[in-house]
Parts: sequence; structure tokens; C-alpha cells
Amino acid sequence: MNSSRSPHGARIPTIDLRPWLDGDPDTRAGIARTVDETLQTAGFLLVTGHGVDPSLRARIRTAARAFFTLPVEVKQAYEAKVGGRGWLGPGAEANGYAEGTETPPDLKESLTFATHEPFDDPAVNAEWYAPNVWPAEVPELRGLCVEYLVRMAELENHLLTLLGEALGREPDFFTRHMSHPTYGFNINWYPGRDVIGEPEPGQYRIGAHTDFGTVTILDRQSGRGGLQVFTDEGGWEDAPYDPDAFTINIGDLMARWTGDRWQSGRHRVLPPPADAPAEELISLVYFGECTPGTLVESVPAPVGRVAYEPVDSHVYLRGRLDSITVH
Repeated sequence: MNSSRSPHGARIPTIDLRPWLDGDPDTRAGIARTVDETLQTAGFLLVTGHGVDPSLRARIRTAARAFFTLPVEVKQAYEAKVGGRGWLGPGAEANGYAEGTETPPDLKESLTFATHEPFDDPAVNAEWYAPNVWPAEVPELRGLCVEYLVRMAELENHLLTLLGEALGREPDFFTRHMSHPTYGFNINWYPGRDVIGEPEPGQYRIGAHTDFGTVTILDRQSGRGGLQVFTDEGGWEDAPYDPDAFTINIGDLMARWTGDRWQSGRHRVLPPPADAPAEELISLVYFGECTPGTLVESVPAPVGRVAYEPVDSHVYLRGRLDSITVH
């Protein structure tokens, strides 16, 4: 286990999952303590030892880039809304809206996929389990993403078990609500200035925001116009990067569940840099949620710090998704 410190002293540790999964009780307890301490101040972790093949991630990027560089009129056949399935073109999202900030739209395009296995409630099924839309122009993308999403579900369950213990609860405190979970999966393309032109004042690849669900699993590329995270100690700072690691952050639903003991990981993605105008990046972002109808109640004091009103997980998530849609 190691950590990256900003000049201001903020600590974002790298957690190796192998000793968590295979270690003795003392080792596991130490990892759980580190996770609890970190999430109280930063909302972010780096995770290695996850076993997800880097070549799978690379092949997804190659296929997705082949789609993103197609003519706009071809991509428009797959156009979707935020929370849907398909292509989110330039101008579809402004994540800063979620913080009540009027910002220009985010400088990105996305392919967005989500849960599709049918649910037993027809209304829930219609809203959250619609079929995915796979671009015919890149037929290899479907199989790659299906494989990746199986691995993300496994990793999510390992992380949630770790979080249950880090919170001082039983290991299945969160995973018991994962019998038929929803999730979102975005492949985000951040083109360079040679594609998007000059950013407007206050315009980012993704504006400052927190994610909405339980845990987000991010596979990102390093860049000058890359990810920044907000910590109590350091304010905005470049996120530490390890090509072997996933960046994990806590979402609003998890923060609420823990009674604000753990912070949502506030973050943004910088615009393409003026001195590297052709820089482009692709991120793979898995947004963990839970089974629809889960009642999320804040853990009581002294673990929890704020007692929120209980909420239906997916009523809450729908409201948050609607907040970032550009109308």
C-alpha cells in the first residue's frame, strides 16, 4: 500500500486488493482502516490487484475511437439522452449543473451503456433496463464491453465488501442490495482543440461535480488536460496516476448512506491544454448503483455525521441524472 501526496499534504492511497482478498484478518483490518480514513477527506482511492486485463481496456479504446472519429451524421443515428443508451454528442451534458453552476456544455462525447437484464417490475424495467444500442460500424465493441462489464461487477462487489468493513458494518452491508443492480457505463472521448476549437471561459472537458451512485470505477489516461480531484487539504489538484490502477471514487448515494462520514469525490476534467492542442483522451467509467427499490438510510451516529431522510435509491438517482441534462 502506498500513497500520493499533493504539495498541500492530501493523501490518496493505492490499495492493493490482493492482500484484501487473500490476507489474514489483521492485514484486512488495516486496509479497511486506511480506506475509512481516506474517504473521510478525499473520496478517492487508487486500486491495483484487480486482475482486469489491460489489453481488454486498450481494445475497448481502439474500437470506441473508431466510432468517435466517424462523421457526425453517422453517429447521430445513435443519439441518446443522459441516462439513456447510445451516443451523447457535444453539448449534451453540463456536469457543473449538478452543483447549481451555470456552465457551458462539457467538451466531450460519450458512448453510454447501462444495465439491460430484465427486471420483474414492468415500470422499473422500462425506465432502467432498456436494451443497449451497439454501433453497427464497430461490431467488436459489444463483446469487449460485455466482457469488461462482467469484470466491473466483480470488482464492484469486492469494493463494496471492503467498504462495508471499512464502515464498521458487516461485509454484506452494501452487497446485500446488489441482487439485481443497475449501473451506467460511459466511454468518454475528450478530443483536442483541433476538433472542438477554443474552449469558452469556464468550459471543461467535464465540469466540477460529484458522481451520483455508490462507487465509480474509472480507467483513465494521463493527460495535461486530465482529471483533477478536490480534497479538504489541497483544494483542486491533479489526480495521481498509475496505468495499472483504477481510480475509485465515492458517489452521492454512498455519502448519504454513510451519513456524510465519507465524502463524494468531487472532480473535474481540465480542457485540452493550449500548449498541447491535439491531446485527446479516452476514459472508461463504470458508475455503480444498486437494486431498484433499495431504501438508503444514513448509518446512525457516531459513525454517521448527518441523518438524511431515507430515500428510494432510484428516485434519487433519476433526479440527479435529470439535473445535468442540457435542455
